[in-house]
Parts: sequence; structure tokens; C-alpha cells
Amino acid sequence: MDPRLDLVFAALADPTRRAILTMLLEDDMAVTDVAEPFAISLAGVSKHLAILTRAGLISQEKRGRVKWCKLEPEALRDASTWMQAFGQFDALDLDAFERFLETELRA
Repeated sequence: MDPRLDLVFAALADPTRRAILTMLLEDDMAVTDVAEPFAISLAGVSKHLAILTRAGLISQEKRGRVKWCKLEPEALRDASTWMQAFGQFDALDLDAFERFLETELRA
């Protein structure tokens, strides 16, 4: 398996990081705006952003004094392409797919 996919799926495993990605679907956001809806510290959000950046799911750039986050959809496309190979699974049997993924990721 491609190590980049491991980083993407590990990043997507956390609900806070998935929520951040959903927020960035709308537009680029300042780090402080990303942190606002979460009941965790700015340092905690920054750790989540670092994981998303390392996975290639977002990019960060400094504009003046403000650090901005931008969604980078290419990493999601790669993960989506990988998952499409499992189209033979019944869409209603997500438990079987989850068991399959757990087995694969342990290997």
C-alpha cells in the first residue's frame, strides 16, 4: 500500500480532523477561525492541522501575521480511487467493509 494513503486514512480517522476538512470545503480559513468551534486549545487544533498537512490534505501559508489553511483535494482523490476498487462490497454492508479495512491496516 502507498504510504501516503496510510497518512491520509490516519488523518481521516479523527472526527475533529474530518470536521476541519468539512469547514475548509467552503473556503480557505485562518487558523484561529478553524479553532473557534472546537472546545480544545489553539495548540490542540494546531496539532490536528499539522497531521492534515503532513497527509497532504491541507496546506498552510502565512499571509501577513495570519496563518491560513487551504483544502488540498488531490490526497482525497487518491484515497477515493483506492476505495473504488472495493466496489464489489454491498453498500449496506459497511460492517464487512470496516472489518476488511481493519484487517488490511493491521497487516
